[in-house]
Amino acid sequence: MRVPSTVTVGLGLAGLLTAAVPAVATPQQTDGRDTAATQRQRLAWGPCSEAQTELRAAGAECAKVAVPLDYADPGGRTIRIAVSRIKAKDPAERRGILLSNPGGPGGAGLANTLALRPALKDAAKHYDLIGFDPRFLGESSPVRCAPAGTPQQPGPVTTPRKDFDASVRSARDTARRCQEHGDNAELLPHASTRNVARDMDAIRAALGERRISYYGVSYGADLGAVYTQLFPRRADRVVIDSSTDPAATQYELFQRAGAPLEEGLDEWAGWTARHHDRYRLGRTGGQVRAHVQKLLDGAERRPVAVGGLRLNAPVLRLILRQLVQHQESDADLAAVIRDLVDAAAGELTEPGPELTSFLQLLNSPDLADSMVGGALFMCGDGGWPAGGWPKDPETYWRNSVNSRATQPVFGPFVNGMIAPCAFWKTEPREPGVDIRNDVPVLMLQARRDNNVPYEGALALHRRLTGSRLVTADIRSHGVYGRDLDGHRPVPCADDAVNDYLRDGTLPKRDVTCADAGTAR
Repeated sequence: MRVPSTVTVGLGLAGLLTAAVPAVATPQQTDGRDTAATQRQRLAWGPCSEAQTELRAAGAECAKVAVPLDYADPGGRTIRIAVSRIKAKDPAERRGILLSNPGGPGGAGLANTLALRPALKDAAKHYDLIGFDPRFLGESSPVRCAPAGTPQQPGPVTTPRKDFDASVRSARDTARRCQEHGDNAELLPHASTRNVARDMDAIRAALGERRISYYGVSYGADLGAVYTQLFPRRADRVVIDSSTDPAATQYELFQRAGAPLEEGLDEWAGWTARHHDRYRLGRTGGQVRAHVQKLLDGAERRPVAVGGLRLNAPVLRLILRQLVQHQESDADLAAVIRDLVDAAAGELTEPGPELTSFLQLLNSPDLADSMVGGALFMCGDGGWPAGGWPKDPETYWRNSVNSRATQPVFGPFVNGMIAPCAFWKTEPREPGVDIRNDVPVLMLQARRDNNVPYEGALALHRRLTGSRLVTADIRSHGVYGRDLDGHRPVPCADDAVNDYLRDGTLPKRDVTCADAGTAR
């Protein structure tokens, strides 16, 4: 399961439409007893909410777990974490509980572990499948910001600096809307990855379990690593898929994606050139890239008018980024570029279904609010995995300009996407997390992941000295259960996960999957 598209797209588009070294966190060595903040609770299990149609159809039950707003003040204000449960059918085969997180940050996960069940196959029967919405998201004491209002369209003419200044205004407005609304000023300092990991441990204790098994992808993978650091003796069978370098800030991680994104675009351009008869974008990769660059250069002067909207270059770059992540999306990206090239020339009569889906998202009145969940944790973390954003807007602008020489398509996006954190009034309560432990962990990573580069996973692998790494030589963000998203599966990676969750068997050494060929 990948991070929900509304979260991923919203994080970038909401800021574009109008357009630190972490301290060490030593493992928390518990003595096997729960603290006052994480003791077993009498949970009121019952039907899940009407909005949780998949959980209700599966016969799941839901409850709320009370956790401290501030773990430094366990007797103070509490919030409630929404939890779902599908019990293992045979108590004799049950091992424990399996939690998961779909990524983001900002992805709600109440139904996520259920969604993994087809990929888990027979391993699922060994666990109670536990879903949860991280604090302040979904049904877990959600934080609301003041309404964003209707996004303003870019004007008929623009410049890169005008587009950037518009994104700065949007980021500043998001910070204001969130921090000044209701009692958010009291809540927001406690939106952090550390606290989500602590909430996971509170869920464990409330369910009367000694340990947690876990699967997380993208930000969810980093969350799993944080849990192993804070609660090494509570971690059972942990699987993390598509992780990042724990020595980098979130902004640095964004920047590092620029070169792999350009490489992914080169790969796509080569595929598109081989299908010139269909897309008419060039017979060589260089010719295809030239079409893309000409499209972006033109949109930096005159946004592309299509579907009643004007799409400026930052929006086009984000659309490109979304579609270049997975090799199975090559045809969709080629179709979108063909439509945009025609639209820029005034020759498009009707956009195809691929571009139409993005236009519908851009027209959504809820788009600006879709990024709020991500902003909460990006601004609440003191460093890795989600925090560490520069405060000076000019830092983003300078880096954006400097990146154009070597990363002309994606450099301006990954360097210039300013976060609301630049204007956040409160500082993180805790530093970033430095991972250094020997907890057994199964890691998965796509070698050509252009969202979280492979080198970052290697860095985390070195810090998790008890881990084993399964590599798939594919262009993808997320390796396990790819067929759940309609992508070509990697059987050896799926088998490694299920074997581990079922039997506790880690590979004896790191593995590169031979069945991860290119889907063409």
